[in-house]
Amino acid sequence: MATRTPLSTKRVLYSDFHMDFLQNPVSLDLAKNTNEEAVKQSIRNLLLTDKGERPFQPNLGSNLRSLLFENLMPDTIIVAKEMVKETIENYEPRANLIGVDIIAQDDHTIAVVIVFNVINSEDDITLVTTLTRVR
Repeated sequence: MATRTPLSTKRVLYSDFHMDFLQNPVSLDLAKNTNEEAVKQSIRNLLLTDKGERPFQPNLGSNLRSLLFENLMPDTIIVAKEMVKETIENYEPRANLIGVDIIAQDDHTIAVVIVFNVINSEDDITLVTTLTRVR
């Protein structure tokens, strides 16, 4: 009697274009990020966007970069956490936010650690983004 190998493919629920507009080598279409990677990319973009930066969407973004010019005190860390929570809850409906942690690495660098899961998925995903003052 022959045995069958079950086919297990991961269902694509969400997809976004890759940030660099890379080309898929097989289909020659634009490369895509799917599911968790698409949501991670979207969250990272939201956190790096300042309010008023996008035309016709003045409230989109987080203004986290403005906090990099402040002294990193406990109050500043609390404000940063609230900014991240508010941004994800308002502008990324595909993510269920579990937790946010802000880690001060030096005077003007913070690491943002976000734990979330994608809607219709049970796996927790951790996204770590580092923000550094440029000037």
